[in-house]
Amino acid sequence: MDDTTGTLDEALERLHLSGPERDGWLSNHGPMAVEALVRHGQAPAVHRWLDHYKAKLEDMPDTDAPVTARNWREALGDPRRIADWTAYFERETAERPWRDVLAEWWPTLLPGIAAGATHPVIRVGHSVRTLLAGEPTAPRVQELAHALGYWAARHQPLPDLPTLTPAPSAAAALDAVPAVAVQSGGVLDRLAQLTGFPGWPERTPAGPDAARTALEELVRASTHRYATHGYGEPIMLVHAATAPNAVLRTLPALPRELWAPSLAAAWAASAAVTAAYTPAAPAPYAPAATTAEELFERAAAHGDDHTIKFTDTALDVGDATALAAARRAIELNPPAL
Repeated sequence: MDDTTGTLDEALERLHLSGPERDGWLSNHGPMAVEALVRHGQAPAVHRWLDHYKAKLEDMPDTDAPVTARNWREALGDPRRIADWTAYFERETAERPWRDVLAEWWPTLLPGIAAGATHPVIRVGHSVRTLLAGEPTAPRVQELAHALGYWAARHQPLPDLPTLTPAPSAAAALDAVPAVAVQSGGVLDRLAQLTGFPGWPERTPAGPDAARTALEELVRASTHRYATHGYGEPIMLVHAATAPNAVLRTLPALPRELWAPSLAAAWAASAAVTAAYTPAAPAPYAPAATTAEELFERAAAHGDDHTIKFTDTALDVGDATALAAARRAIELNPPAL
C-alpha cells in the first residue's frame, strides 16, 4: 500500500542524514524497517521507533572524490567511497528516471549481491517496492540512490564455486547446501570457506516468468526453513529469505531479460547465507496461532529491525509455515523496545 500519511517520507528524510553503516561495518536498517512498518499499518509507531534507533546511527562519511562515468570501476567495491557513490546516484536519479538508473546498474551490481551481508540489495528491494506502490517523491527516489550507493561501495562478488548435484526443489537445494567447516567469525571469514552449491533449478527456466516462479519458490522455501533452522543464528539466517525476496520485489521494475540472472544471484545469496550459518539439524516449531496482522503488530512491538524485516517477508509468503517462521524470529531475537 502507498503511505498517505507522509510518515515514510518524513522518516526517510531523517534517516538520510546518516550513513548506511555504523561501528565500521554494521548496516543501518532504519530505511528498511520503517518502510515495512508503514506498509503494514504501523505508521503511528515509526517516529517512536526511530527515536529509539537513532542512537545507533552515525553521520554519512565525508566525500573523497566524485564518482563519474569514467572512473567508477576503480571505486566499485571500495567502502571508503560510500559518500561518493551516494552522491553519484543522487545525481543520476535527479537527472533521469529512477527505473532507467536501476536497469542500467542492476547487471553491474548483481554479481556483488553478497555485499554488506546482503543488506544493500535488501535495502534496494524495500526502496523499489515503495516506488512501485505510489508517488515517486523526492525522499523515496533519494532512498534508492542511497541504497544503490551502498551496494556499489560494498560490492563483493562471491568466489567462483563448483556446481554440485542438482536438486529437484528449492527446499531440497537449501537442505543440500554444504555448511562451511568453521562456523565462527564474521561473514567474510565464513564466505571464504564456501565449497559449492547444489544445482538449482535443475533446468534453466524457460523464460522470465518461469524465473520469477522459481524465485517465489526460493523465497517460500528459505522462509519456511527459518522455522526449523533459524535457531542456529537467528539474526543472520533471516537474510537467506530477505535477500532473495528483495530481488523478487525488484523484478517488476527491471527489464524482463534481467529476471533469469536475478534468480541465479538470489539463489547464490540465499545459499551462501545458509552455508555460513545453518545448524546441523532442524528443530521443532509451533504454529503461529494468530492472524498475519496480529503477528506483524507483535513484530513492531518487539522492535528488532531484523525481526520486523523477516516478518514482512513471511507475510509476503503468507502461508501457515511462513507465519510460524515469523513467530520463531520474534521468539529467538532479543526485543529492541
